[in-house]
Amino acid sequence: MTGDTIDTSVLQRKTEDLHKLYKLGRRLGHFGATYFCQEKATGKAFACKTISKQKLLLQADVEDVRREIQIMHHLRGHPNVVMIRDAYEDDQNVYLVMELCAGGELFDRIVEKGTYSEAVASALIRTIVGVIAACHSLGVMHRDLNPKNFLLASNSEDAPLKATGFRLSVFFKPGEKFTDIVGSPYYIAPEMLIREYGPEADIWSAGVILYILLSGVPPFWGDTDYDLFKKILYGRVDYSSYPWPDISSKAKDLVKRMLEVNPKTRITAKEVLAHPWIAVGVAPPEPSDPAAPTPLKQSSSQNTLKKMAVRVIADNLSEAEIAELKEMYKAMDVDNSGNITYEDLRSGLQRVGLSEREIHNLRCYCILQADVDKDKLINYSEFIAANVTLQKSKEGKLLDVLACYGENRGHSSFRGFGQAYIGHNLGDFTLTDTVVDRNNVSMLYENKNEVNEIKEVQWSSDIFLANR
Repeated sequence: MTGDTIDTSVLQRKTEDLHKLYKLGRRLGHFGATYFCQEKATGKAFACKTISKQKLLLQADVEDVRREIQIMHHLRGHPNVVMIRDAYEDDQNVYLVMELCAGGELFDRIVEKGTYSEAVASALIRTIVGVIAACHSLGVMHRDLNPKNFLLASNSEDAPLKATGFRLSVFFKPGEKFTDIVGSPYYIAPEMLIREYGPEADIWSAGVILYILLSGVPPFWGDTDYDLFKKILYGRVDYSSYPWPDISSKAKDLVKRMLEVNPKTRITAKEVLAHPWIAVGVAPPEPSDPAAPTPLKQSSSQNTLKKMAVRVIADNLSEAEIAELKEMYKAMDVDNSGNITYEDLRSGLQRVGLSEREIHNLRCYCILQADVDKDKLINYSEFIAANVTLQKSKEGKLLDVLACYGENRGHSSFRGFGQAYIGHNLGDFTLTDTVVDRNNVSMLYENKNEVNEIKEVQWSSDIFLANR
């Protein structure tokens, strides 16, 4: 192969017809083309990831798919890695048949539970870092560790965790450094942003996951990826707000060592597994104050919260604005049942042109904050309460969301409302699987003085001095 020619065969071998061997069913998960599939000969259930060859625009894309398959075979047999069964190819697609993890994504379990006890968080991170240690020992760097790339084998509370999502993974040699920026924004390590990183970046990502398991929120926020990346480079993590004063010192020590900005002094996977908090039976079995409201349960204040929401509306909104909220709710309540389902919410946001990322962020917030009685339906009172009342984590004061909404009156009601949420970063649990926008990374490099200031403030190590 020479020049820009793309190989017509991804697998470089003739395979059997997948559709003669398996019957494809429903889509699995929220994103990506992975489907339930059943082997016709045995009736056994599997998952089938479908990769459209039309989307493989460059030879590098083809190589990525080949490497993903190779790495999955390389890790085959590890109890906490999704096992690949086989790969197939036709003129349109490449198919990866894998074991079925019926429990869904760890992300969804986090959304459902909010926060975890230290004992459960310790067990989860032990599994996650165990996978990292196995990968690193085999010369594999994952590069996209986040709660969406860990699946639960079943719906049971103690279901085994399985790693997946190896599309961005690479083989590495000791001391080798990489420069391409990949992964999910909230989990990207600072050294990746300056284009000089190695397997230590996986530990940072796992540290972000651990921070979320314990507190319910990511350690770094930003209205845009650019703002988020600046905060990641600074590396200043909040350990003073609730619930961190109630988290054990051993747990905080591990999080801090995993979120060490300098990769040279960051804890390794083997050191994480040997950490006292990870040792079986050391972490406290229950949260120190289980009755206290977590950041993901702020709207469960029930009637008090709703009364406060009504007061905010009365004090700050005109009749026209209240009418707009009512119309917004009615437009989403497509069957006039008096309740909005999560799918109604998604469809309504799609109709007004919100991006997939905005829909994901806003939908996550509404599921977590609006559905007070957890019946998977959002009634009018819950909708209003969640939409106008939020507690600022540090100040403990009400934030008038709809004042932000009023600033967006140039937009349609739906879009203005959505932009208010996204623009002001109000979702207490706003995770995304969106791959980083390289334009925002480029902005960091264009603002060289600012980046150098960040480097000088936070790092005096060789890695930053070499990139000044």
